[in-house]
Amino acid sequence: MKDKVKKGGRNQAKAADVMSLIGGKDAVDFKQHEDTSFPVKIQGAGVEPFELQVHGFWLVQDTVMTLLSRDEVCPRSNFSLTLAGTTLDPLAELQSLKGLKPGGILRLVEEPYTAHSARLHLARVLELLRASGPQDALREGRSPSILETLLQTPDSSLPNGKSLKRSLSNTKTETTNQDGAPPEYLLPGSSERPLMALLPHSSQPESPSYLRDLSLSCWNPAPGHRKLQGDFLYITVVTMEGRRCEVTSCPKGFFLNRSTEEVFDPRPAQSSPVCHSFTDLLCHISPAFKKTLTTLKNRSRLPPVEGMPTPYHTLSWLGPPCASRTHKNTFSRLGVDEQSATQAPDWNEELQAARDLPHGSLEERLQRDRALLQVNGAFVRVVMQGAETVVDGFVEPVNGNPDDPAFLLGGLFMNQGAANAMFGGDRGRRAAQRLELKGVQAYSDIAGMQGLHTLPTAIVDYRGVRLSAQALAPGLEGSDQDQATTPASRGLLYGVAAGHQESPQRRRLLELLAQAAQSLSLQKHVVVGPNDHKVPLFTSVDAQGLLGADGRFYILDVFRIFPADANFCPEVETEGQTVTEEEESNKSCEEDEEKKGCVKEGWPENYQSDAGLPRSFPHGLCRLRPELVQAFTQHKHCQFTQRVREMLDENGGFEECATASDSRATQAVRAACQEVGSVSNIIFEMRFNPSVFSPEVSFPPGESKSTKLQERLLREAAAFIITHQIPAFMEACLQTNEAPMDGVSLKQALHQRGINLRYLGHVLTTLSQSEHKECLRHITRLVIGEIFTRSTRRVFNTFLQGVDVPNVSAAVSHFLCCLLVPHFTPAPVGDETKKKSRRRGRGAGVGVGTSESTPWGMLAGAELWNLVCQNAAETYNISDSLGSGPNHLVEHYGLQKISLLREFCLKTGVQLRLRDYVLDNQNKAPIGPDDILNIFPVVKHIHMLTVDASKAYQVAQNFIQKGLLDQAHEHLKEASYLFGRVSDDLHLEACYCHSLLAKVAFVQDKAAEARSVQLKAVVISERVLGFDHPNTIHQYALLGVYVFAGGETALAQKCLLRARLLMLTVHGEDHPYIATLDSCLGLVLPGDQRGKFLENALRLNTSFFGPSHLHTALNRHLLAQWMCSKGDYRSAMSHEKEALTAFISMLGEDHPQSRCSKEFLCTITKQAVKVERSLRQAGADCTEQTVECLSPTSDSKVEQMALVTGIRSVTHRDGLQEYRKKHKELKAAVAKELGFIVTDELVASETVNGGEKSSDQETGSRKEAEAGGSPAVENTSEGQQEQPVEETLVKSAATASVNGHVVEPAEVNGHEEKTDVDAADSDRAASDAEVKIVNGESEVRDSTPNDANSHTVNGEIGSDATVTAMKSESDEVNGDINGACDTPVSPSVLKSKGTWADVVSKANGGKDTAVNIAADKVTANGTAQE
Repeated sequence: MKDKVKKGGRNQAKAADVMSLIGGKDAVDFKQHEDTSFPVKIQGAGVEPFELQVHGFWLVQDTVMTLLSRDEVCPRSNFSLTLAGTTLDPLAELQSLKGLKPGGILRLVEEPYTAHSARLHLARVLELLRASGPQDALREGRSPSILETLLQTPDSSLPNGKSLKRSLSNTKTETTNQDGAPPEYLLPGSSERPLMALLPHSSQPESPSYLRDLSLSCWNPAPGHRKLQGDFLYITVVTMEGRRCEVTSCPKGFFLNRSTEEVFDPRPAQSSPVCHSFTDLLCHISPAFKKTLTTLKNRSRLPPVEGMPTPYHTLSWLGPPCASRTHKNTFSRLGVDEQSATQAPDWNEELQAARDLPHGSLEERLQRDRALLQVNGAFVRVVMQGAETVVDGFVEPVNGNPDDPAFLLGGLFMNQGAANAMFGGDRGRRAAQRLELKGVQAYSDIAGMQGLHTLPTAIVDYRGVRLSAQALAPGLEGSDQDQATTPASRGLLYGVAAGHQESPQRRRLLELLAQAAQSLSLQKHVVVGPNDHKVPLFTSVDAQGLLGADGRFYILDVFRIFPADANFCPEVETEGQTVTEEEESNKSCEEDEEKKGCVKEGWPENYQSDAGLPRSFPHGLCRLRPELVQAFTQHKHCQFTQRVREMLDENGGFEECATASDSRATQAVRAACQEVGSVSNIIFEMRFNPSVFSPEVSFPPGESKSTKLQERLLREAAAFIITHQIPAFMEACLQTNEAPMDGVSLKQALHQRGINLRYLGHVLTTLSQSEHKECLRHITRLVIGEIFTRSTRRVFNTFLQGVDVPNVSAAVSHFLCCLLVPHFTPAPVGDETKKKSRRRGRGAGVGVGTSESTPWGMLAGAELWNLVCQNAAETYNISDSLGSGPNHLVEHYGLQKISLLREFCLKTGVQLRLRDYVLDNQNKAPIGPDDILNIFPVVKHIHMLTVDASKAYQVAQNFIQKGLLDQAHEHLKEASYLFGRVSDDLHLEACYCHSLLAKVAFVQDKAAEARSVQLKAVVISERVLGFDHPNTIHQYALLGVYVFAGGETALAQKCLLRARLLMLTVHGEDHPYIATLDSCLGLVLPGDQRGKFLENALRLNTSFFGPSHLHTALNRHLLAQWMCSKGDYRSAMSHEKEALTAFISMLGEDHPQSRCSKEFLCTITKQAVKVERSLRQAGADCTEQTVECLSPTSDSKVEQMALVTGIRSVTHRDGLQEYRKKHKELKAAVAKELGFIVTDELVASETVNGGEKSSDQETGSRKEAEAGGSPAVENTSEGQQEQPVEETLVKSAATASVNGHVVEPAEVNGHEEKTDVDAADSDRAASDAEVKIVNGESEVRDSTPNDANSHTVNGEIGSDATVTAMKSESDEVNGDINGACDTPVSPSVLKSKGTWADVVSKANGGKDTAVNIAADKVTANGTAQE
């Protein structure tokens, strides 16, 4: 980890394309970086002189790292740079070097090797000689990148399998439509799901043979007398000419020695040079190697984003088709891949040293973020290796407890954790490990938190065992004598067991914990300790704070840091368990009597009977998610402001009460605080006690009132999930065509709204009772599938722990057969079966070489299904939903067995051999032992923040919300550069950033830039998220649009067909996004194929959204276009009439799109009459000409694809100007009430979401008000205004999501509405001012740190709205404008001005977002922020 401190690499080359707009000192620093780029000449070390472009802010070691990747230098290593004969300091900046000028000469000087650096050099040589491709990634269990095979395969898009030979492009020219048809399995209605098509062969040429053998010599290790003369190791080389050579590695390099297989003679061979580079020596002894190496260096290289390793392991559930290696690994016996037996790294010191790096300037923060990412990535890799080593039995436990064995390995402490009956046994133990990781993540994410540290933590599931891995904590390895002393002397300063102590260190730790508690919305509380002494806590009762031997403060055991979920807490049933029983005063007794009937205060009416909650759960660690805490706090804040307004209106109105000396305002705030449950009675402040509803915790009598309030708040928060969040999730799924596609995306969508997965049963119940359950059948399918696979995983974990290592493959294959094949029973293993298994390469039944007498071998399908159903009933409170077997899921819910198999493998780490599986054959086991290639560890780890890159990305999103695409484009370029500097672009947020940058470039008519950026986004998604992840499907669809816009029709077909293939495998054909893909395919495919896809898209959209929805209307318009091109005007007229009806009903007759559709219908009618007349008079000759006239142009197709995929959108603008006018009047009225001086000029110039603007104003004239990324209220008196929406087609805000879905009409409930950014900011400012005055002299602060931050819900960007004092006036405005709808409509083939490509803001009374491009808003840890 020595190179973790500062490392730039290739990414500095991007700096020339980026202009930072962060502001302040960082902007100056970034500008200086731009101005210090200059060329230098590189000479020496046996390389041909060449020129290198460097930057002044580079360190010398950055330059060295860049040189190592250059073809002119590779694979040379172990050299230094000199300037004018002086060796340069690796940590010096180039701009600080005296004498280094543009055109200056830097010389490479070969440095002597050490034993370690010699091995590193050999590793670099092997990396050069090995040709890594998708198959190598699959063999290692990593997700490969498939895009390269589509770009460079001229003859077939999917070349695997017998049925995959059908060509999509028969020539290398991709600018015209090809005659090849899609494979049958990709046509609408096909039930074939070939897995072989998912991972086509790489188009990279086979790696040539360089050497016959390369291995460590049998004469290793070097004897003592040769070590003293400098021999490191001996290498045996067999050249292609058949010559066998023995090579010695020494400090000067490599040379031939005189040893043979029989005789050891380490002396140098005659006429053998000493070469610093190993490849130079090989070229000297083998002409064939020299020739092949020249070819190797001249070959085309993959882009760095495809070749560089990902920070974390991305599992591929499919492995190579052949389990065994197809070629001899010539280099495996060299031994350089094996880790040397050095001292295990101190992972905690590595991480804390990276955290303590300076972060004053932008450059320092980038280096710090990169170091943190590298350390955490290395830590996670060691955790994966350690889990395999421990579970496979290669390490003995360091303790004697068989129930909780602990292991020390590679600087890690790994254990399973003790099963606690109070927490729920084994399931409680697993939950505690998961929650500990979440707690560590929460403390790590606190912005600006310096001084409070957490240990590197990860959890890993492998072969049914969950291990928790942490770095060794400093100060906990003391002697027995130390352990016998007081807690304070051991460094334990905080916690129930710490006792009463006073010290400066403890006071400092308490300050840090109080600061963290404020950020995490935790309430300070007091509990009764072991000796009946009162212990004040800022955390849960389990947490401990200690002072490590390194002088740092650490917080440990934070698995109960989040508030309890009252829906699953048995303690919610009874009173007194959370309050001490020794309340002796009469007052307390009377209080108890008064509140006896209010034990369950906080539950809605009839909550128990309607929702069946609260109820018990298999484990006792059910906690609320932080997203739910934030959403609930915002909900309570809305109630608070609403209540304040109502009480002020009752007492004479806001105008009369809004004076600093009026007590009615203060009383209103106090009353509102008490009603909503604020922990303060003078300001709104929502905090939660994590120790409430903990059965073993007792509170002192003085905490009784506070505890009752906390119980009430937690009940309300728990009910908020059922009454608000789950219905909001369903409504969001109902309005989008990009609903979740698999278990991962379903989990992410639920977590965005703070819904834990234990609520899947309640989600299923709500879906089944919904009037829209038919339109939400794809969500029901996903919920049932997720319940099934998660229940199956729990059964599988127990099943696998009883299997011996030699039988794991057979046991896993048997388990899958019992799971997926109905009525599967173990078959006798006879001689005939064994012969077939040997011949076909896969076993049957229980597998070859196993016995029926084993417990796992006796498992039958019916028994396994009963276990799964029992587990699902206990966990999710569902009965009979899973039916009697797998066929019930297929028939009743439309689930695919191949999709269930994929979900199971991804959750358990099982890797299957790549082949087509027939899962309906009851006579033969469809999955044999040879099909189980491997089981990989599944790791959950901490996600490191990329602060500056994420900030630039958020600023870009804010600009897009305001329609300022030029500024957004610059910020996105900057963000992509910063992501590259930190993570080499291999980061989740970098994928979203590149995708958004491509969208912005596309709507700015920069199709070439959009294509190149989107190519990278696809590769990042494939490698970081997975080759079949839902986001990868979206990225392929967007890439298809961009390449089609560039004229690459064949490549567009490949991309869209690839997306459809993945979609069919992941979910199936019955999903709204299939309609999106089919609509695009209906525009890019040639001939009659188009009709099949367009008709299928229309069928799906009608089924999911109804006949009058705009998705459906758009499809009808596309189908009418196609029918016109075929000459079927009668059917075209029918479809266009229905489309026109939908447009009029949704948009009104005066909407431009309605007029456009009406004109198109008139044109069709005239053409139909003309064709009919010509048929009667002169035959069918004229028909071809009229058909040709109505065929859509390529530009029209591109625009229509942009609409279908949501890249562009049309919104209803009626009432927008009226809304802006009313909003300005409201702001002026409130400002006047508050005593602000508002001039007419200011009021006239201030606009909402852009407003009106003079024609000569430019888009980029608005400046960001603050560098923090959140949009502030614009100072429009300085002319910071936007471009009018009528001025251009695309340079105004659009309404879309992370994947570009369209925004539907404003029919959602009030709690789902998003607030326009500018309106929210101005309203919030007025609200804050009002509350300050109402509150007298008390100052009101925001309820949560993120209360005003914009957020993403299912891809739509919005900001959290606060109910302000102008609510009644706002409602009046909303009443006028709420009918406005934000819907994409189709262009007609007729050229109408600004009809369907125009993108404008939505006029929904400030209650909806105004952006269609900016969705990829994701927090730094990779999950979408709500």
